[in-house]
Amino acid sequence: MSAPMETSTRTYEIRTYGCQMNVHDSERLSGLLEAAGYVRAGGTEPDVVVFNTCAVRENADNRLYGNLGHLRPVKDGHPGMQIAVGGCLAQKDRDTIVKRAPWVDVVFGTHNIGSLPALLERSRVQSEAQVEIEESLVTFPSTLPTRRESPYAAWVSISVGCNNTCTFCIVPSLRGKERDRRPGEILAEIEALVGEGVLEITLLGQNVNAYGSGFGALSAAPDEVRAMTEGGQSAFAGLLRACGNVDGLERVRFTSPHPKDFTDDVIAAMAETPNVMPSLHMPLQSGSDAVLRAMRRSYRQERYLGIIEKVRAAIPDAAITTDIIVGFPGETEADFEQTLHVVREARFSSAFTFQYSKRPGTPAATMDGQLPKEVVQERYERLVALQEEISWAENKKQLGRTLEVLVAEGEGRKDEETRRLSGRAPDNRLVHFRAPDEPVRPGDMVTVEVTYAAPHHLVADKPVQGVRRTRAGDAWEARQGEGPKGVSLGMPTIGRPAAQDQAAAPGCAAHTPTPA
Repeated sequence: MSAPMETSTRTYEIRTYGCQMNVHDSERLSGLLEAAGYVRAGGTEPDVVVFNTCAVRENADNRLYGNLGHLRPVKDGHPGMQIAVGGCLAQKDRDTIVKRAPWVDVVFGTHNIGSLPALLERSRVQSEAQVEIEESLVTFPSTLPTRRESPYAAWVSISVGCNNTCTFCIVPSLRGKERDRRPGEILAEIEALVGEGVLEITLLGQNVNAYGSGFGALSAAPDEVRAMTEGGQSAFAGLLRACGNVDGLERVRFTSPHPKDFTDDVIAAMAETPNVMPSLHMPLQSGSDAVLRAMRRSYRQERYLGIIEKVRAAIPDAAITTDIIVGFPGETEADFEQTLHVVREARFSSAFTFQYSKRPGTPAATMDGQLPKEVVQERYERLVALQEEISWAENKKQLGRTLEVLVAEGEGRKDEETRRLSGRAPDNRLVHFRAPDEPVRPGDMVTVEVTYAAPHHLVADKPVQGVRRTRAGDAWEARQGEGPKGVSLGMPTIGRPAAQDQAAAPGCAAHTPTPA
């Protein structure tokens, strides 16, 4: 009886591009497909390939259609194989994907990922492509089944959409206006995750610290939202403090905030809530007031540096990261020098740097003053060199510090003399440490002393001072379906739920490119 059922089980593979919002959406797509009876492909050609796309980078279209082209002969040789395209690029190019790649079976938008299993089945029955694009969100994706990639760290969406109008960004037109989840739903999800073993959560939104605005006027907001704002604090500050009351939740992070909404009460909530980690991702984009104005970024250099100063005063050990766009239309050498000035003043632990890329459908794409590639490249290289120098200097300040590191399901380094594992410090710096003699699992905590600093990581080569086995480690072990063998050397160094080589977009919700 088991053999026929095994041969009829369809397998799937999801290929994700873009921001952490997309990564989390892919976790939901996996959950939906597995709830519908699909299983992950393991070493064999999948029956279903899903592309969860990004529309923000210049080569997004070419990358998608190139990959679709490579799959065409594979599909021709695999009867019954289906290809689905979702995400921001699907939302944007809804009318052209099937025309350019007629072998695609399903196209679905950012607002209707819950329809994927039904669309796949309908395409099989009707033998024709299914295109379904909702213009606005009907149901929060958080209600959908989710297959979490990590048993110890999790994304928690608090909002979808964005009310900003940055001239370089197409995301608001694709994901719509901001809509917020009720606080009770968010906290219930967090408590359920903690019950499953999760130790770290990252609150996720396109503009996370605008949380509350999606309910409209405060007087019309749900009672639970108004309760969070007692004393005049913002809803986001209240949510951070509420996370501090969740038993068993050890680490809270959030991404990405917007400087215009970053208020003093949020800084106070970060400083006064023990499980909110001393790390902050604060997009800069440019240090020039003129360029910020052209970008429609409603803050200026003085305001930005003022926020950084307040954060450092309240949280001295905070590691601050940022996003910067080089070569925005009209950027002069003097404008670029202002960006370098802010980088020197802010002393970011790392920066996600981007060369401006023209995106059709954005106001910036038609602006005068588009810069030659060679000018942008030269400025970009100068910025990267400066940030590299600062990152290294800031990491050297960590030498001799004792840190509690959350062991990651990461690529441990292995050589003849030193066995190393990896994890994340409270401020989210990557730490490679000497593997202890006793078994240690992803999700466990180790206490180490920093002995070496590089621009993008720290090293702790002295023996581990202590190992704290955790429920998160138990959860990781249970997922492996085997005994307590500890972590193996040779896993990818991923300290957070999303892989760090994702090509994220400037101004997008959450960022996962390789930092400068």
